[in-house]
Amino acid sequence: MAKKVSQHYLAIGRIVAPFGVRGEVKVEIHTAWPHRFTLLKEVYVGDEDARAVQATQVESARLHKGQAILKLALSPDRNAAERLRGRWLFVTRDKAMPLGEDEYYIHEIVGLEVWEEERYLGRVVEVIETPDEVNDVYVVRGADKELLLPAIRHVILSVDLEAGRMYVSVPPGLED
Repeated sequence: MAKKVSQHYLAIGRIVAPFGVRGEVKVEIHTAWPHRFTLLKEVYVGDEDARAVQATQVESARLHKGQAILKLALSPDRNAAERLRGRWLFVTRDKAMPLGEDEYYIHEIVGLEVWEEERYLGRVVEVIETPDEVNDVYVVRGADKELLLPAIRHVILSVDLEAGRMYVSVPPGLED
């Protein structure tokens, strides 16, 4: 799942280190579609909030031990790759991977009001991503407490992006 960074970009990864001596970078993947890296022709490199980004061509890409290894035009050698450490990689929203029914990007979930029938529980302040075999968890912060809601069908009843609301059924004992 991509995180929200700006109105125009979605973060898909963070450069964690140079890889080798030819300017390749090792990328921590922040998307549910790791193979998208092998399809990229261009990415934007910038700060975490995409306030300042720079377009660069992707010269090569491969997956390696759960990370992406990219050769960017912006990093012709190891020194240039080192200067990119900690920078984020973005795609424009029009390049976002399509979602299935009842699937949402993290940036669409964070900030939603959470309601159980007529009771306001708070807002989603974070999505804790988990491995594919396990459901994600929505962190809901209310006036006096925080609630961790599993992102599963019988708990998350519906999401209304237009209204900015999520409707839930809190399992017994979860609020104690």
